Amino acid sequence: MRLLLTIICFAIITANKAIAQELQARVTVNHSQIQGTDASVFDDLQQTLEQFINDRQWTSLQFQKNERIVCNFNITVTKYDQSSNLFTCTALIQANRPVYNSAYTTTLYNNKDGDFNFEYAQFDQLNFNEEMVDNQLTALIAYYAYLIIGLDLDSFSPMGGEDILQRCLNLVNNAQNLNFTGWKAFDNDRNRFAIINDYMDGAMKPFRQLQYDYYRTGLDEMANNADRGRTNISTAIQTHLKKVHEDKPLSMLPQIWTDFKKDELSNIYKGKGTQKEKECVYGILFSINASQNNFWEKIKE
Repeated sequence: MRLLLTIICFAIITANKAIAQELQARVTVNHSQIQGTDASVFDDLQQTLEQFINDRQWTSLQFQKNERIVCNFNITVTKYDQSSNLFTCTALIQANRPVYNSAYTTTLYNNKDGDFNFEYAQFDQLNFNEEMVDNQLTALIAYYAYLIIGLDLDSFSPMGGEDILQRCLNLVNNAQNLNFTGWKAFDNDRNRFAIINDYMDGAMKPFRQLQYDYYRTGLDEMANNADRGRTNISTAIQTHLKKVHEDKPLSMLPQIWTDFKKDELSNIYKGKGTQKEKECVYGILFSINASQNNFWEKIKE
C-alpha cells in the first residue's frame, strides 16, 4: 500500500512538473546606438524581461513543456536618459508555431512596434496586475504575451483565443492613462490599440477563421497530403482573406499578415497547383499588398 501511494505521489509530482508556462521567449536588447553608458543596465534589462516573460503563468491554461510558444522580443534602444530612466525603443515581436508531423516552423506573428518606450531602473522588480495597469514596461510585455497566446490558440481551433484576446483588449483599455504613445485609438493605424481592436472586431471574423484554416487544415495537413493542404490554403485565402479585405479595406491586419507570410506563400505555390488556382491567389494577394509583388509573381511560376 505504501509503495502504491509513493508511485501515485511521484506520478502527480512528475505530471505537475510537466506543466509549463505558455511562452518560451528570447529577449535581445540592442544598445549599439547608445554611447558612454554602462552596458550593465541593458544586460540587466534583457535578463529581467526574459525571466519575467518565461517564468510567469499568463493564463490558467495548461501547456506541456514542448507546447510552449517560441517567441522573440528584439528591442533596439535608440535613446536612453539615465537621469529619468527613460528608454526610447523600437521592438520587433515575432512568434512561431510548429507544423504537425514536420520539422518546419511557421511564423505566427511578426511586426514592429515603433513606440516601445518605457521607464526602467537597473534591478527593478517587475510586477503586473491586469486590473490596475500602472507600469508601461509590464503593460507592453503583457500585451504581447496575451496577443501571442491568443493568436496561437486561434490557429489550433476556430476562435480558440477569444478569452485571452479579450484580456489583451481589456489591457489596452486599462492602459489609456499611461503617459506613453501606442495605446490610443486613431493615433496610428498600426499601433497596439489598432491591432487588437481590429482583430477583435466582429467584421474581422473571417480573418480569424483564416488563422485556423491556414495553419490547422492547411500547413498541418501538408505533411500528410501536400496537394490537399495547399488546396485548403487556397480556399481559405479565396474565402476568408478576400472577404475581410472587401469588407474592411482600411484594416492593416491583412497587409501585416501578408508581409510576414510572403516567403511562405510564394513557396507554397511556386511550381505547384493549377494555373487557375495560382492566378486567383495571386490576384487576392496583389490587391492586398502590391508592395510585395516580387514574391507574388513567383506564385505564377
